[in-house]
Amino acid sequence: MDKLGLLKLRVKRGINLAIRDARTSDPYVVVHFGDQKLKTRVIKNNCNPEWNEELTLFVRDVKTPIHLTVYDKDTFSVDDKMGDAEIDIRPYMHSVNMGLNKLPNGCAVKRVLPSRSNCLAEESSCIWHNGNITQEMILRLRNVECGEVVVELEWVDNPS
Repeated sequence: MDKLGLLKLRVKRGINLAIRDARTSDPYVVVHFGDQKLKTRVIKNNCNPEWNEELTLFVRDVKTPIHLTVYDKDTFSVDDKMGDAEIDIRPYMHSVNMGLNKLPNGCAVKRVLPSRSNCLAEESSCIWHNGNITQEMILRLRNVECGEVVVELEWVDNPS
């Protein structure tokens, strides 16, 4: 039985995001997960924004990927798309479901390698930290000329 519960998605920062205005962009991230939709705030005039925002998602099905789309906020027209990425939470949830405890901080539980089937820009590890497993990843944005987004997953156990 897969765990159902809450997953914290930290949208940390953007790296070398596409320029959609004259010289820069006003990026924000929209996250879709099943029927849930959450947004970060807009960072003005910055192609390397630091959002450091924590979004909480309810996990009903681990096979459902998390979709991220980066947009450029425009005042007088439709916001421009600046690429998208997908997070497969199955490797992460597999680590959580192993039921590990009492590991040394910083211990890597699982490594996830970049492949054609994921958006990872480089290897990502599920790390044991203070009784929890986190996974930081750098996602290469698709459907755009450049740009990456740094995110982190952390499981929040439901005390139900």
